[in-house]
Amino acid sequence: MDLVTVPLPDLDRAEVVVPAPDSGPGNWAGAASAVLVDDEVYLAYRVRRPLTAGRGVSVVVARSRDGLRFETVSEVWRDDFGAESFERPVVLRTPAGGWRLYVSCATPDSKHWWIEAIDAERPDGFATGRRTVVLPGSDAVAVKDPVIVVDAAGDWHAWVCEHPLTDPGDEDRMSTAYFSSQGGLAWTRRATVLRPRPGQWDARGARVTDVLSLHPLVTLYDGRPRAADNWHETTGVARALTAGDPGSALEADAGEPLRSPCSDGACRYVTSVRMPDGTRRFYLEVARPDGAHDLVSTTGA
Repeated sequence: MDLVTVPLPDLDRAEVVVPAPDSGPGNWAGAASAVLVDDEVYLAYRVRRPLTAGRGVSVVVARSRDGLRFETVSEVWRDDFGAESFERPVVLRTPAGGWRLYVSCATPDSKHWWIEAIDAERPDGFATGRRTVVLPGSDAVAVKDPVIVVDAAGDWHAWVCEHPLTDPGDEDRMSTAYFSSQGGLAWTRRATVLRPRPGQWDARGARVTDVLSLHPLVTLYDGRPRAADNWHETTGVARALTAGDPGSALEADAGEPLRSPCSDGACRYVTSVRMPDGTRRFYLEVARPDGAHDLVSTTGA
């Protein structure tokens, strides 16, 4: 895949698929992942309220034939996990035929995050599924917002956002680490593969949000230049420095990031799925003028 053929979302044609739960800042729908199973799109996203109303209150799994009109299949609530908030989930069907939902959980009264998996026989069973803490984080690092790919050989790959907790007040900084696994529950951290670039539009953080291609490895990622731009990330492209290695370090493409034409330009948590007709459909979180965030969808430009 060369530089001119990377598909990017056409933001001028974006349609709202899940509106924010209310108007005003802090009301967000988004941070989604999507997977195609039996010609249906399964979308997992978090619903967020303002800080005074609970932050990330739930994760919803929804299903659609056309990728635009969704019906809710299941919903899990942050209180059942003892979490203060939820962030980006991942939904997928395992090679064994079951279903798994990964959720990003915030530890109360801290900047720490951990990642938990829920296994169920069907996607409507996550509320009562079997739970496993798969990435606990540590006193030094918060982990959240995984991107997970299972390849044709059955090997599991994850790109995980890490926030350092060693410098109070700077916990918003973010980089991306690569993990590998044989079953998606026990993970081995291999390396930090994407870092912020001093002086660039991603100087404060770089978080992989989608894997467009595994071979060659091409990703989309969120970035922001300053701490003040938290929640206002824009989207770039990063590629493997080592061909044939899914755990390769990633190098960002040159140029400016993709920005939304709406509101403040925020364009974050971009994820995509290949539709049955071969087109790629993107899902991303964009800001409205009133400060709320909608989950929108569009095709590639």
